[in-house]
Amino acid sequence: MKSKVFLMLKKELREVFRDKKSLSMMLLTPFLIPFLIIGISLLFDSQVNSSLDDFNKMGFTYEFDFAEEDMAKYYNLDYKTGNEEEIKKLYDEKKIDLYIKKIDNTYEINYDENNEKSAQTVYLAEKFLESYKKYRQQKYLQEHNINSEEALEVINITYNTINKKEDNFYVNYTVGYAFLFVIMAITISATYPATDATAGEKERGTLETLLAFPIKSKDIILGKFLSVSTTSIITGLFGFLLSLVALFYSNKWFSIYEDLNILPSLPTILVTILIIVLYSFLISGLCVAIASKAKSFKEAQSALTPLTFICFFPGMISFMANIKTTNLIALIPFINHIQIFNDVNSGNINSLHILLMVASIIIFVSLVLAYIIREYKSEDILFRN
Repeated sequence: MKSKVFLMLKKELREVFRDKKSLSMMLLTPFLIPFLIIGISLLFDSQVNSSLDDFNKMGFTYEFDFAEEDMAKYYNLDYKTGNEEEIKKLYDEKKIDLYIKKIDNTYEINYDENNEKSAQTVYLAEKFLESYKKYRQQKYLQEHNINSEEALEVINITYNTINKKEDNFYVNYTVGYAFLFVIMAITISATYPATDATAGEKERGTLETLLAFPIKSKDIILGKFLSVSTTSIITGLFGFLLSLVALFYSNKWFSIYEDLNILPSLPTILVTILIIVLYSFLISGLCVAIASKAKSFKEAQSALTPLTFICFFPGMISFMANIKTTNLIALIPFINHIQIFNDVNSGNINSLHILLMVASIIIFVSLVLAYIIREYKSEDILFRN
C-alpha cells in the first residue's frame, strides 16, 4: 500500500512541477509577501514621522493674550485670529484644518472628523488648550494666595513596568499580517493543483485510465492529497522565509522599529513551521474534497474561490479583535492557527493549546479524507456528466 501511495505521489508531483501554472502559484505567490510587509511598514513609518507642520494650521475667533502667544510659539502653531466670519472662510478655503471658538470660559474645537488632517490637528489643539488651562489655574491660585503646587498636585503618579513589552502596535500588526499573508499564499497555491488532480483528470478523461490500474481508491486519494500538501508546505515555508527576510530589512530601514526586534524568536519560528505544515494538510484536504465534487475544472475553481476568504477573514477578525485563546478556540480550524501564532509571538507558549490544535486538525483532515475516499468509490460521483 505504501509503495502505491508513493508512486501516486511521484506521479502527481511530476505533473505539478511540469505545469507552469502550478509552479507559478507555488513559487511566485510568496514573492508578494515581502512587498506587502514593506508596504505596511512604509505606511506606518510615514504616518509616525509626518512633520508637525502638516497638522498645525488652526484658527481662533478671538485675540490671544501674551500667554497664549507664547504657548502658540512653543507648540509651533501656524494660526490665524479674527472674527468668526473670517475664520470660517479660511476653514472653508482649507487654509486651516480647524478653528476654535471662545464663549466665556468655554473653548469649542470645530473640525471635520472625516478629514485626516483635521482629525489629527485636534490632538495638537487639545495639548495647546490643556497647557493654557493649567496656566490659568496657576494664575488664579496665585492671585488668591493659594499654593498652586499643593492644590494642583494632590496626587503623584509613578510607573513601574513589571513585564516590559519589547514590541508595539506596529510590530504586532506587521508580524501578524505577515503570517496571514503566508496563510493566504498556502491557500492560493493549494487550489490549482487540487483542481487539476481531481476535476482536471475527470475533464481530460485520464481518471478512468488511472482507475483501471490495480490501485485502491484510498491509495489514489492519499497520493493526490499528499502531493497537494507537499506543494502547499513548500509555498508556506518559502513564504515564511521571505517574510523573515522582509522583516529583517524592515527592522533596519524604518525608524518605527528602532530599538525593537521585530524578528520572531526561535520558539515562534518552530511553532510557525508546525502551523504551516498542519494548515497545509487542512487546506489541501478541503481543496481535494471540494474539487472532487465538481464536474469540470472551471466549476472546481469557482467552488474553491471562497476558501481564499474563509482562510483570511476569520484570522483577521480574531487578530484585530484581540480575542483571547481558550481551549475551545484552540480546537476551531481557521481560527486556532492565528490565535496560537499570536500567542507564541507574544511569548505566551501554551502547550495544551498547541496540542489541541494539532489534534483538531488531525481529526478534521482524517474525516475529510475518509469522506473523499468514500465518494471516490461511487461511480456516480466520478463519471457523472
